[in-house]
Amino acid sequence: MSPQVYDVLIIGSGASGGMAAHTLTKKGVKCLMLEAGPAVDLQRNRGLKPVYELPYRGFGKPGRHPHIVQANEFNANQWADEAEHPYTHDPDEPYNWVRVRMVGGKSLFWARMSFRLSDYEFKAKDHDGFGENWPISHADLAPYYDRAETIFRVSGRKEGLPQLPDGVFVEDNSPDSEATLRIARAGKPHGITVTKIRRALGNGQLASSFNLLLPEALETGNLTIVPNAVVREITVDRNTGLVNGAHFVDRKTRREFHAKARAVVLGASCLESTRILLNSKIANSSGVLGHYLHDQFYIPNSVVAIVPEARNGKGGRRLVGGAGYIPRFRNLNGKEKNFIRGYAFDFHTGSTPDAKFFPCWGEELQKELRSASGAGFSATAMGEVLPRYENYVTIDKTKVDAWGIPVLKFKCRYTDNEFNMAKDAVETLAEVCKSAGFEVISRTEKMLPPGYSIHELGTCRMGDNPKTSVLNKWNQSHDIKNLFVVDGSSFVTGGSQNPTLTILALSMRASEYLAEQLRKREF
Repeated sequence: MSPQVYDVLIIGSGASGGMAAHTLTKKGVKCLMLEAGPAVDLQRNRGLKPVYELPYRGFGKPGRHPHIVQANEFNANQWADEAEHPYTHDPDEPYNWVRVRMVGGKSLFWARMSFRLSDYEFKAKDHDGFGENWPISHADLAPYYDRAETIFRVSGRKEGLPQLPDGVFVEDNSPDSEATLRIARAGKPHGITVTKIRRALGNGQLASSFNLLLPEALETGNLTIVPNAVVREITVDRNTGLVNGAHFVDRKTRREFHAKARAVVLGASCLESTRILLNSKIANSSGVLGHYLHDQFYIPNSVVAIVPEARNGKGGRRLVGGAGYIPRFRNLNGKEKNFIRGYAFDFHTGSTPDAKFFPCWGEELQKELRSASGAGFSATAMGEVLPRYENYVTIDKTKVDAWGIPVLKFKCRYTDNEFNMAKDAVETLAEVCKSAGFEVISRTEKMLPPGYSIHELGTCRMGDNPKTSVLNKWNQSHDIKNLFVVDGSSFVTGGSQNPTLTILALSMRASEYLAEQLRKREF
């Protein structure tokens, strides 16, 4: 490793690290980026083959990734190898930690759903008294949302909903199918609004750090990327108390290196960033580092139905087809139910329900599948999990990864608030589907274990009070002024929205602040 001292060391190359690099380098800041995984070969990592050419017909080798529902033969090489990257949890409280280690991180594989948080999230305590407010509001983040939406080309339709703020959209004026309109009409008595799904269009069907952020950062000449660099710990200057770089190990050669910088930006993803801080034994005067772990509960196929008029191939695009989104509608004006906060759905029409949803087999099953082909409706429920101190990660001193670095141990479970919310979500949508004239063939309130949404948040939360938070409103450590954490670990609450757009906006905002601090020679 060169003895060069960089302006900023960025750890992680996904959405948060990529946005930090994109922002800082354009302001003339010299950055070194350490990524734990290899450089990306898109052909190798995203290329598809016919299912019949694959040994396991697309499902994946049994036992390869037992807890990753998204894993299959097409993408098996995307996910971190659990043998190299273990973690622990109590047997009766499983956690599903999904990791991607390659240049671009999980931004290469996200669903691209791009929603803003609203002040129902930023100021949640003001609405229901639970937890803490963020130290910022939607107004503080709005200019950065605007710019992130522009870079990632987020499609959408302006709805004027306070719980789902509008943004700078590539306007989606596509007509809604009759099935979607029927859901909207049937949902009105419940306070439901159906919107377009807001999705990052990106460029060439890819909306990632890899193709939208890092190339422009590299073009400035101010970014150096070192792949296969597994960070062991962040280092601190004993004389100043400031961070001065990081120790890392080459993933392939096992050689140890030390990278030097005037400031450090952690964007290794929520839990990896917290793991690095815990192993570094820094930035935790509050004692809350690792605590307040939360995400969204996740129920795929929470309600499955059939649009009867579309049976036997009679659908067509005007009747079925396309997707929709139902944003939070519960507890907007006070507590309405036996839970606080709320949930959302994304749904699709025009699919064919899986065979497992029909209580028959043989010829009868074949007949049902032919009849239901293209007539299906399915919805995924995602609900807000409350950030609780007792849900946390800590270092497991008895277990290390392939490079001898201690791993995380999880302590996380759902509470009655989540169970009651899930029950209401499924009951309400099933009722709406019946009112819309659909045939409900399956419903389930069973939530997958924490982590399945792949939206882990918290553990390094921001706040105005250094005694109850790790970061200030600029994503800057309360304890060490030249240390910033810009990924999902900074979240105070998560809402029911996908968090990536907010992570991008937070990273941009923090990076601009950091660039100004560097210009002023604050450290």
